Amino acid sequence: MSSKITDYRLLAEKIFLAGIDAVHPSKLISRYLKRTEDGLTVNGIFHKTKGKIFVAGAGKASGAMAEAVEDILGDKITAGHVIVKYGYSKPLKRISVTEAGHPLPDHNGFVGTKKIVEIAESAGEDDLFLFLVSGGGSSLLADYPPGSSEQDMVKMNDLLVKCGASISEINIVRKHLSGIKGGQLARLVYPATFVNLIISDVPGDSPAVIASGPAYPDDSTFADALEVVEKYRLTDKMPESLLHYLELGVKGDIPENPRKDDPVFEKTYNIIIGNNRMALEAAEAFAMKEGLDCITDENLLCLDVAAASEYIVNKALTSRKIRKKGKPLCLLFGGETTIEVKGKGTGGRNQHLALLCAKLLRQHSGITVLCGGTDGTDGPTEAAGAVVDSVTWIEAIMNRINPQWYIENYDSFNFFREAGGLIVTGPTFTNVMDMIIAIC
Repeated sequence: MSSKITDYRLLAEKIFLAGIDAVHPSKLISRYLKRTEDGLTVNGIFHKTKGKIFVAGAGKASGAMAEAVEDILGDKITAGHVIVKYGYSKPLKRISVTEAGHPLPDHNGFVGTKKIVEIAESAGEDDLFLFLVSGGGSSLLADYPPGSSEQDMVKMNDLLVKCGASISEINIVRKHLSGIKGGQLARLVYPATFVNLIISDVPGDSPAVIASGPAYPDDSTFADALEVVEKYRLTDKMPESLLHYLELGVKGDIPENPRKDDPVFEKTYNIIIGNNRMALEAAEAFAMKEGLDCITDENLLCLDVAAASEYIVNKALTSRKIRKKGKPLCLLFGGETTIEVKGKGTGGRNQHLALLCAKLLRQHSGITVLCGGTDGTDGPTEAAGAVVDSVTWIEAIMNRINPQWYIENYDSFNFFREAGGLIVTGPTFTNVMDMIIAIC
């Protein structure tokens, strides 16, 4: 059976969108949260609502998550507040919303975080604090340590996201420059019951990493944070106030974040309700309905974009040798690549990865590759990613567009805007890392 769609670029985009649709908060929340006559069940565990129910959250999906929670709990909600990226808000009735900056925090994020802190501190022993976390939470939950400023934290975040560090390394630093991350929100909520519903955007789905682990014990230390700063040569670039704060922590003048044996976690539950694997499974199911054979790579792509592009293309070249005659083969990859930005152009890791794939594919016909972020945003651009094939590079040159220049200047967005190939979904209201689809 051949594919019903012969345009592989279009087919790749439809497979991508099918994966995203499967992890929309409206579908995920309803699986895990149920209302009962005298309480609610979360992941099958009954909670008697003798006290109040507070709802808070942060992340690109938290607005849609809050909307789904309101649909289920309605007037049982006492109060709530969520922080979302600009454009990711939802019309809510009982939960207020702050739109704020991402990937860099802005003033709105700091204001919204204070509102969440106030709600957390108001929760009593008989109350339930329901927290909704998704990708982007680390930037949207914005605060700063004593002796520093909002501007210091904005600069620090800019340095971290551009230095080439992994998300785990970035969040180790963030946790130690915050009063809410690294399990410290659980400290504020205690002794109320804390239920943290999580849509994962990190490899391994660790609640310690997602949104910098506001409800999870922190095994990292101030020394670990300072080691990341030194590893990526940020010591002389970061604000002195923040460097001084980390150094005080290393000396023991500032207490470490709560560990797993801390009593603040006695009534805290972290539940993963959505992740990259769910999206890949849905994408595979859709592709198979379209008549494609599928192979989902078991290895998460957490490589530098250059290494990732070689891995993807080599896998496609090797795999198409075993495909059935006349039947397209779909390769699915998930993960989150890293990129050290050295140019002054505009783009994102997925668009840059796609452009690198285009360079490798220029001598290999019959392969299409789509690289996209499931949140609908790739870097500070309007695109989720881009799709390329063997003619992308050649046609660009024929149209007097030099793709190598765009690679060297890290200006992939403007390349694809000129040459074509941008994938623009608008806000997806979810975030489970990236998906790469190769059809050959």
